[in-house]
Amino acid sequence: MQSFPRPPDKVLQRLAARHGTPLWVYDAAVLDARIAEWQRAFDGSDHRICYAVKANGTLAILQRFARAGLGFDVVSCGELARVERAGGAPGDTVFSGVGKRADEIDAALAAGIGSLNCESAPELELINARAGNARLTAPVALRVNPGVDAGTHRHIATGDHDDKFGIPLDEAASLARYAATLPGIALHGLAVHIGSQLTDLAPVSAALERTLALHDALTASGLRLTQLDAGGGLGVRYRDETPPSVADYAALLRRCIGERKLRLVVEPGRALVAEAGVLVARVELVKPGAQHAFVVVDAGMSELIRPALYDAWHPLEVIGMPGEAFSCEVVGPLCESGDVLGRARTLYAEAGDLVVVGCAGAYGSSMSSHYNARPRAAAVMLDGNDARVVRKRETIADLWRGETMS
Repeated sequence: MQSFPRPPDKVLQRLAARHGTPLWVYDAAVLDARIAEWQRAFDGSDHRICYAVKANGTLAILQRFARAGLGFDVVSCGELARVERAGGAPGDTVFSGVGKRADEIDAALAAGIGSLNCESAPELELINARAGNARLTAPVALRVNPGVDAGTHRHIATGDHDDKFGIPLDEAASLARYAATLPGIALHGLAVHIGSQLTDLAPVSAALERTLALHDALTASGLRLTQLDAGGGLGVRYRDETPPSVADYAALLRRCIGERKLRLVVEPGRALVAEAGVLVARVELVKPGAQHAFVVVDAGMSELIRPALYDAWHPLEVIGMPGEAFSCEVVGPLCESGDVLGRARTLYAEAGDLVVVGCAGAYGSSMSSHYNARPRAAAVMLDGNDARVVRKRETIADLWRGETMS
């Protein structure tokens, strides 16, 4: 019995036989269902849904979102270029990030970016200067740091006092008033984002309350602000989490905004793609151990680094002949003790079986690497009865493409 969204056994077996493993498999039906869920939740309000490209920048996924009318949230000029390549509109795109380079600001302005979310006074000065050089006016939202603990993993929390992101609330008002005087800046709103994999709406509410109090103070002083970027980060269920529904999340944002005439921007990433993707790996061998067995598969932290980086838990299922389950760790082939896809599991597997890693559509492929000189895996998009390769498997020669020897 499948415990997470994934294609049927026979489909995955056929794809693995045809395209090899490790293999990313994305399900267009799940992507479309998530898009519809988000659009339905915010229907009737002035809003823009901007998919966070860092979650998964596969062109076929970006193209599907662009065709559905979504905007995008990018954090580099490379991500912006991927959005444009996939048919996304820069004017519907938010450029976030704490360390934008001058050339990235130039590229965003030249493309007609919808918003540059500014995170510091020095960055504001840089945006103003680059806009002046280009004889353009930069659309800017100030990202504030509300000093709220998101209650998530430390590495993906972004809204507390010690986090590198955003402008402290006690500095934001004066910086906003200063921004309004700069000739290269068109200040149109505020932005806030407190972290990823959020499973409790209370921190979101607290962050919005503080940000909107700042908004009210600024508008009372004469500034005209028309947009609130509420960020993203809504969590998904990997194991036993109970994240809020998209409908409840949207209702909270509406309540917080109240009667204010603001366009609401939201930046979901994981919540749109996590359940739409699985990683399929093949069991190479089962190795006995002192405390448990090791099921060694041909995928590891070079494909999916989340378990090693965040101690993240992903659901795992084996496609093969049934047998008596045993205690094991599902591990990859890389030369790292942290190369573990699943700890403390009870399952049956033998060499040649397929292991399916669930809820892997977010921060899997986008964080993959060439570590241990491993070519990146292929990716397939399932769309009804059609299975299309959307990323070719890299070859050994791809590992040194662009390098030279003396």
